[in-house]
Amino acid sequence: MHLLLKTLISALLIAAISEIAKRHTWFASIIASLPVTAVLAMIWLYYDTRDVQRVSALSYGVFWMVVPSLAFFLILPLLLKHLPFAVAMPLGLAVMAGVYFLYGALLAKAGIKI
Repeated sequence: MHLLLKTLISALLIAAISEIAKRHTWFASIIASLPVTAVLAMIWLYYDTRDVQRVSALSYGVFWMVVPSLAFFLILPLLLKHLPFAVAMPLGLAVMAGVYFLYGALLAKAGIKI
């Protein structure tokens, strides 16, 4: 039942953002850019484990991983100007994955462990 509730709340949030975006892109962008996913994950993690160390570690990891995720939001609009959505989306995700890989290597070289 708990997993079903978590799934329902998360799905409703995503559906709400996509519906709002049909009418008010700016407002939907604000909602989508909030760390709602991370906050929900931290709430679910704490609720499931009562382990503040795990929540803290997740928060720390999210902090470092936001930077490479921004690559997706920069590259996707550029790709969409030249490619159909069905090509641009997976290509944008692939670029983001590559940036994550490179960024992870840089963090490791800098001694930052997530």
